[in-house]
Amino acid sequence: QVQLVESGGGLVQAGGSLRLSCAASGRTFSPYAMDWFRQAPGKEREFVAAISRSGGSTHYADSVKGRFAISRDNTKNTVYLQMNSLKPDDTAVYYCAARPGAFGTTYDYWGQGTQVTVSS
Repeated sequence: QVQLVESGGGLVQAGGSLRLSCAASGRTFSPYAMDWFRQAPGKEREFVAAISRSGGSTHYADSVKGRFAISRDNTKNTVYLQMNSLKPDDTAVYYCAARPGAFGTTYDYWGQGTQVTVSS
């Protein structure tokens, strides 16, 4: 069993930056690829970014490409999402998820989410 806990959310002005963290505990973290998702009020959850088990491969949604960066530190069992040039449309609850298989397959674990609010 893996527990995922997100942190780092908050209120920021448009153009600002935040760094989200997702800390894993309970068992080894490195066998899982890690993804970030977000869900805005009244909208479906959407994919944001993904990182491979080693951290050597990343993938981003078009809406965040060039502004967000995903990374991981397997020694700390933590995955990060650096968010720059934030826009009001980035306002959402952000979730991390652990995936044992290839991109597009199912997730074994989800965090509880952290709120990001971007004011205009």
